[in-house]
Amino acid sequence: MPEDSERTPLIAVVQVAPPRQRYPHSTLRRACTTILAVILLLAVVTYLVIGFIIPDCRDHRQHGRKGPCLSKHPFFRHHSVQSLGYSQSNIQYDELLDILSTTPKEEKAKEWSKYYTSGPHLAGKNLSQAEWTRDRWQEFGIGNTEIVSYDVYVNYPLGHRLALLEKKSKSKEDEGAEDSSKAEWAVKYEAKLKEDVLDEDETSGLEDRVPTFHGYSASGNVTAPYVYVNYGTYKDFEELQAANVSLKGKIALIRYGGIFRGLKVKRAQDLGMVGAVIYTDPGDDGALSDENGNKTYPDGGAREPSSVQRGSVQYISIAPGDPTTPGYPSLPGVPRQPVDGAIPQIPSIPISYLDAIPLLKALNGYGPKASSFNKYWDGGGLGYKGVKYNIGPSPDGLELNLVNEQEYVTTPMWDVIGIINGTLQDEVVVLGNHRDAWIAGGAGDPNSGSAAMNEVIRSFGVAIAKGWKPLRTIVLASWDGEEYGLIGSTEWVEEYLPWLNGSAVAYLNVDVGTTGPKFGASAAPLLNKVLIEATHMVLSPNQTVKNQTIGDVWNKHIATMGSGSDFTAFQDFAGIPCVDMGFTQDAHSPVYHYHSNYDSFHWMDTFGDPGWHYHVAIAKLWAILAAKIVETPVIQFNATDYADGLKGYVDKVKEKAANSSLFPTSDEGEESAWSKDINLKPLDIILTRLRNASFAFDATALSLQTEIDADPLPWWKWWERVKRQQRLKAVNQKYQYLERQFLYAKGLDERPWFKHVVFAPGYWTGYAGATFPGLVESIDKGDLGGVYRWAGIITGTVGKAVKLLES
Repeated sequence: MPEDSERTPLIAVVQVAPPRQRYPHSTLRRACTTILAVILLLAVVTYLVIGFIIPDCRDHRQHGRKGPCLSKHPFFRHHSVQSLGYSQSNIQYDELLDILSTTPKEEKAKEWSKYYTSGPHLAGKNLSQAEWTRDRWQEFGIGNTEIVSYDVYVNYPLGHRLALLEKKSKSKEDEGAEDSSKAEWAVKYEAKLKEDVLDEDETSGLEDRVPTFHGYSASGNVTAPYVYVNYGTYKDFEELQAANVSLKGKIALIRYGGIFRGLKVKRAQDLGMVGAVIYTDPGDDGALSDENGNKTYPDGGAREPSSVQRGSVQYISIAPGDPTTPGYPSLPGVPRQPVDGAIPQIPSIPISYLDAIPLLKALNGYGPKASSFNKYWDGGGLGYKGVKYNIGPSPDGLELNLVNEQEYVTTPMWDVIGIINGTLQDEVVVLGNHRDAWIAGGAGDPNSGSAAMNEVIRSFGVAIAKGWKPLRTIVLASWDGEEYGLIGSTEWVEEYLPWLNGSAVAYLNVDVGTTGPKFGASAAPLLNKVLIEATHMVLSPNQTVKNQTIGDVWNKHIATMGSGSDFTAFQDFAGIPCVDMGFTQDAHSPVYHYHSNYDSFHWMDTFGDPGWHYHVAIAKLWAILAAKIVETPVIQFNATDYADGLKGYVDKVKEKAANSSLFPTSDEGEESAWSKDINLKPLDIILTRLRNASFAFDATALSLQTEIDADPLPWWKWWERVKRQQRLKAVNQKYQYLERQFLYAKGLDERPWFKHVVFAPGYWTGYAGATFPGLVESIDKGDLGGVYRWAGIITGTVGKAVKLLES
């Protein structure tokens, strides 16, 4: 009936029965309805929370990656519903630490080392070791383990020669010969270019042992005079030029040490030299040398004279990884870039000091004495062998013939990746060590770390068998190709960068687990505090006082992040805070034969770590450090340490600038007026804000952790748990993403692969870390505009960090 109708409705009177219950179980119905409503509400809340927590793959698709998004990859499927940040583990934290502290054993570490060092395992030629590693991890209880491969451009040795040629006077017979050039020269010395076979060291005599060569070295056959160039640093070459030493067209005879070997070759090439020969000088071994009466290996701790340091000469400070795929993964079918500017174009080879002695002695009396430059040139360690360390060039009639034959191929390399799925799968901690070595051994580099990692994973497996489920997800990595140029880790990070951006918390690296008793570490400042705390939880094998911990005997010096190991792509490209740690030699340790055949199981068992105690110590420390980051509800970072570190780095930049050509002085010795305008006040101001924001944020995080410890909240207070989780997630995401704020998308000048504005390897050092590299390199160039530009860029990135913490 229309609403506006005035018609009176018809009302019928109908007799009805007394009211009764329609359903006999109304109480049950109401209860079921209530339960269903609660379930639906919980489902909505859980959906919202999980939707807030779990990252998607939009960034991955937007970047056009050919590889799968890791969070959608079958290998990384979510196997459990997230529990709002509360661990689903059946064992307590203290019980976990006890397992991690007692499971690693010396006899097991020795067993793993024996396997890894029993035969050659060059990068791209160690599939059987990758499979063996995968199988062991699966046996330990890490069932979600598989091999991931990349197609990588690398070289393998075919042949080489190094001969010192001496010009002879022509005889009448020579003058009549058709090819008189062959009759003019004789071999004064033919280098062996191989290491001696030692009866005591079985791997030194393997028939398939790896020849001496440089990774990524150029093929070539050159004959030329040669010059001794000391360590071949940028400064060394500057001093040679200042002394008017002729370099162009010469071969460089270079001493190992100081900087990465590839940069020695690069600088020689840049100055027009045609080849490079690099040797290890016993003068850099300290007091433990045969000159001082010490017996050489295998009879004593001094260097074996024929030992040769192999290694890569890729320009690692410009871009690591496959040089044909800078910035993207080396997957099958991807486009390949030219390698110009990434690897040398002149041949280079490594030699022993036995092979270097005749070359150095032949320079005696020619050119200036090395001691006429400065103390860093002075002497070396072969004076007792008749070497006077003259610079050269070699005189007319004395030249080197350098032959280097390399085969370049694109071949698979194999990473082993294991996953321990945690309650939180968007908060991931990665542990890694590389597996490949230049030689059959590699007992120190890298397989002391490989043996320790197996013990870490075996410990995790014991905990898993007892019901442990970590709070955060753990990724375990055995990298291939590190020695050539950090290849396995770099390609993996490049492939999974979008997923890592949203998920990674930290990367914990152990390359060389031990070659001696001295603990050392480098780290992003966010991790300084938790690293120091972890070192006080593991007993040191060096027990000068009963129950001393590693932290008790460590000087607490934490180096800045440079390069030279697998943390580089995580820290400098992806902005993931890293730790790199291990035990090294001290002043009294036997000489470590780095990248030589004598980095062997026999050397380690006899001299390096005879009781295998340091292998166990680094395994325990690694596992406990991981547990402290994985298991605590609030991520164990400290932003204040980072802010303090940045302030110290800026002070060093100012000191460097004050002594540079950016501050010219007048004839009276006073600074010119315009130089006084150079300042970093905007950066100083924003760093002060960062310090204040960091201190307040760390206090908030500590308060939240204290609250959680005091009242973990029972399950039935689910709404309180959800609210706390939102607060916890907000705190953890700020810690998790803080390091990413220091990335600059365009990268550093002349090396855009490096995105971090705070940390990078020094352009002309390679290994050593440079802080605020854009600023420092502009100062080194005398580029005032660059100083201002980079000060602005850094101020902007620090501002992003402040905004993150203050939001």
